[in-house]
Amino acid sequence: MSVAEGVKLAEEAGLDLVEVSPNASPPVCKVLDYGKYKYEQQKKASEARKKQKTVDVKEVKIRPGIEDHDYQVKMRNARKFLENGDKVKVTMRFRGREMAHQDIGFNLLKRMIEELSDVGKVDLHPKMEGRQIIMVLSSEIEKT
Repeated sequence: MSVAEGVKLAEEAGLDLVEVSPNASPPVCKVLDYGKYKYEQQKKASEARKKQKTVDVKEVKIRPGIEDHDYQVKMRNARKFLENGDKVKVTMRFRGREMAHQDIGFNLLKRMIEELSDVGKVDLHPKMEGRQIIMVLSSEIEKT
């Protein structure tokens, strides 16, 4: 059917000729009420936005000389964040002469990765940025 025939058909029905998928070959057109079509498209888009979940990035800050109990508290928080489907950014800050012992920091972060491997995976491996080491872990559980 040609475009002229489609327009004539739409006018007779009191509706509009709407190009549904312009990229197709040949382009697909439908005879329908354009206002209603736009409304339905908006509803679909808003429904998709409702179902879409944002992933928050939670931060856990530690120091290389962290004591065992403090470490366990930070691990518990990081585990909780990962189980909730959020990402966890672990920041280890060095002060003064601690910079000479960066290996302690990297070993501590490796230990964290191993202990959290059941609930998360590494997005950004530990790397030095100035006076701190940054690492990002993401959840293997999708947030619902």
